[in-house]
Amino acid sequence: MKEFFDEYILKFPSAWQFKVGSAIDDVVKAFSRDHQSGLRMIRGAVVSGIGGIRALLQTIPWIALVALVGLLAWRLTKKWYVGVLYAVMMTFIGVCGFWSEMLETLSIVIAGVLLCVLLGFPLGVLLAMSSGANRIIRPILDTMQTMPSWVYLVPAVILFSVGTTPALLATTIYAIVPMVRLTSHGLLYVDAEMVEAARAFGSTRFQTLVKIQIPQAAPTIMTGVNQTIMMAMSMVVTCALIGAKGLGMEILVATNRVEMGKSLFPGICIVIVAIILDRLTQAAVRRIEVSADG
Repeated sequence: MKEFFDEYILKFPSAWQFKVGSAIDDVVKAFSRDHQSGLRMIRGAVVSGIGGIRALLQTIPWIALVALVGLLAWRLTKKWYVGVLYAVMMTFIGVCGFWSEMLETLSIVIAGVLLCVLLGFPLGVLLAMSSGANRIIRPILDTMQTMPSWVYLVPAVILFSVGTTPALLATTIYAIVPMVRLTSHGLLYVDAEMVEAARAFGSTRFQTLVKIQIPQAAPTIMTGVNQTIMMAMSMVVTCALIGAKGLGMEILVATNRVEMGKSLFPGICIVIVAIILDRLTQAAVRRIEVSADG
């Protein structure tokens, strides 16, 4: 009786437990082994795409990029001192010696956000237009949003080894959720009277979507882009663990060497980039809201 109590009441019964982790690993590894040629093509395309973005950023003189950020901030916020502040913050990154690392990080973020928008926007439209798709996909999005970011690194590494490609894959999977959610949310909560009026005047469902719903939902969709950028920025730093170069790698190396000073400044540079991206996209959202109200 005591043995029964110890094995089945005090502790969860070991006989009832099953191990699925190894089975999933075997499936992913088998897929990676059987599709090497296709995965190599994807890897080459990703490396070329990110390399192209990085090369484009590197061709821009640093002073022109700083001036562009300052001008964009001034135009969006209508405050000259905000433009000056952002320009000074960008210059500080170069003064710290992390300009090339910042461009490396920014190139992965740009590629990840582009993928998230290209994939997440139509998926969000699908969720808004189809209640059946919404019932199926929304629980998946809930799971993706609550899953620890580290989990996405493992399958990405199994499929693509280490480097830029698994970093982009993990970043896209992690950051796509707000793009899908807010696109769907914005389209669902467009003024019903405007939609009914458009259909009453003979607009098809597609015409109503393109001419009424998407323009009205643009501020919410842009908020999704903003959140996607922030999540991509945080995930790119985490992806230093699987070989993604940039500011995150500088922090990882300094942390492994227990060098607090050398990890502090790339961390500050990441914060600066995140603040600038966040504030600029938020300012763009406000401009779109004003235009929509007007």
